[in-house]
Amino acid sequence: MISSKSYITKSKKSINDDLRREFIKSSTDETFKKLCARLKLDDEILMKYTSKLETTSCELKNCSKCKGLDKCKNEVNGHVYYPIVEKDYLEFIYKPCKYFKENAIKNTTTFFETPKILRNASLSNVVIEKQRGEILKYIKDFLKKKVNNEECKGLYLSGSFGSGKSYLLSALLNELSNKGFRTVNVYYPSLLKRLKASFNEYNYDEVLDEIMTSDILLLDDIGAENNSPWARDEVLGTILQYRMDNDLSTFFTSNFTIEELEKVLSETSKGVDEIKARRIVERIKYLTIELTLISDNKRK
Repeated sequence: MISSKSYITKSKKSINDDLRREFIKSSTDETFKKLCARLKLDDEILMKYTSKLETTSCELKNCSKCKGLDKCKNEVNGHVYYPIVEKDYLEFIYKPCKYFKENAIKNTTTFFETPKILRNASLSNVVIEKQRGEILKYIKDFLKKKVNNEECKGLYLSGSFGSGKSYLLSALLNELSNKGFRTVNVYYPSLLKRLKASFNEYNYDEVLDEIMTSDILLLDDIGAENNSPWARDEVLGTILQYRMDNDLSTFFTSNFTIEELEKVLSETSKGVDEIKARRIVERIKYLTIELTLISDNKRK
């Protein structure tokens, strides 16, 4: 009888042999060969990424014959799925082409209390990794539908601290701004402080109106604020009701799932109000689909 250890060893060898054959076959293509040479990594490492490198090779060929963004054949318009060397492994990003850079419109996103790194967030700098696969697919589909004026729900993105939730959605908003949409990116906990400070000033209504009426809105880090009946019902409730009534695309990031957020919103210094919290959550559910991102802390 063959031991399980021997079976696993033989299986691994078989997989490696298959990878090697596929890599050797792909290396007969000149573009693929030049790409691998440029990366300066051993074949033993490169062959693990054969399929992804083939995608890059194909997109580079598309670029060599491309005459402009309207002729782009790549998965993400104006970008190449490109490998970046990180020590002894590869990460893949969407790298903008020359036509995209030439035609990019100045980012006109309105930011409220948003950190500088998020103001400059770009899809071209987003690292492609397994944990982000479903979210990146959503972003690609959303961009395509929005540009074609098709119906598309926003996203409630929950998950672990420092996983890159805010960066991903800020990059999406900046991309939409480049395409001519009126976008607003809000760090929600700080916004509430700003609104409260300006409550008796003329700009309170002005700020709230800009947030409510924008084509695309991101409320970043919802649930991290000091919750109060005013913040929940007068500010958040008003924003969400308007956007729901007018079918405006709305995004959220949070360290809480929607179910957990309902409990957070129900508790204030005035007591517990589950009904009003549920009303808010029902509006969020109407406006979005929920995805979760669990990943290593990128802030370390």
